[in-house]
Amino acid sequence: MKQLSPRTRFLTTAAALATVGAATFGTVSATAGTPDDAAKAAVTADAGSQNLTGSTHLSVAAATKAAQGALDAAKRENQRVTVAVVDRNGNTIVTLRGDGAGPQSYESAERKAYTAVSWNAPTSELTKRLEQAPNLKDIPGTLFLAGATPITAKGAPIAGIGVAGAPSGDLDEKFAKAGAATLSR
Repeated sequence: MKQLSPRTRFLTTAAALATVGAATFGTVSATAGTPDDAAKAAVTADAGSQNLTGSTHLSVAAATKAAQGALDAAKRENQRVTVAVVDRNGNTIVTLRGDGAGPQSYESAERKAYTAVSWNAPTSELTKRLEQAPNLKDIPGTLFLAGATPITAKGAPIAGIGVAGAPSGDLDEKFAKAGAATLSR
């Protein structure tokens, strides 16, 4: 085995010590404060801030109630559908796949719900806008087919409910509106 020169041994040792020292310093500085200190600092920084806003969200219980209402409305008409409820940001809160619903209905229901909440309009109305702006359909995650409606609070959209799987978008949207209506009872 080849012997290392004194200069190479010195540089290798110095690099190893620097690495160990940096790791030790990083560990010590990362744990220098207590978790309580960090929490107090965070609370103090946000407590009086005028830069915060509040928002209204649909609870999981309410989303489930709306989805079940839509599924029940479809079942009364012997339709096999999937129902999705998304929050204001398009994140899925709940999805219920009815017995016998087609495999494509799951994603379609979510995308319809996302589209309705994004534009605060039933998707049947949004399909009409495609004539003036055909590129709308190219926005990722959207589906411009009838079958969804927004859920609003104080005039602002807070969720969307989408239904897919019935023979027509009009039926899907009818069931979505029936689900949304359960929240006003």
